[in-house]
Amino acid sequence: MIGLDTNVLVRHLTGDDPAQSPVARDLLAGRTAADPAFISLVTLVEAVWTLSSRRYGYDRAALLYVVGDLAGLDEVRFQEHAAVVAAVALSRQTGCDFPDALVAELGARAGCFHTATFDQQAASLVPEMRIVPSQAANTKGSGDGVG
Repeated sequence: MIGLDTNVLVRHLTGDDPAQSPVARDLLAGRTAADPAFISLVTLVEAVWTLSSRRYGYDRAALLYVVGDLAGLDEVRFQEHAAVVAAVALSRQTGCDFPDALVAELGARAGCFHTATFDQQAASLVPEMRIVPSQAANTKGSGDGVG
């Protein structure tokens, strides 16, 4: 098994670099169920963040398709695979952002009663998220790009 850094995963998914993208695609094409590529949660969330940036412009539906497709491949193994699949399903069902769904899902699996947030939209869409009580009246989301 080999681990993938975010830049390798993004090059594989986007094909945006004439030198690196073919190398990344060949690397993943050589993986099997017995010798998979490992995608950590850090790599996954960084890739989702990168793909949703202005440069790549992936919308929520496209991101969910990409993550869901990767999750279905035998030659790819996610850290916390079941949590990733559950977060994709939650995001599709509620319309919340995938990273918010993943954070809440990981918290629930760790035994958290809920995940505290300042993001009202996330709290309204993700059942396991709750607004921090002292901030509920004054916060409509962080507004700083931090979910």
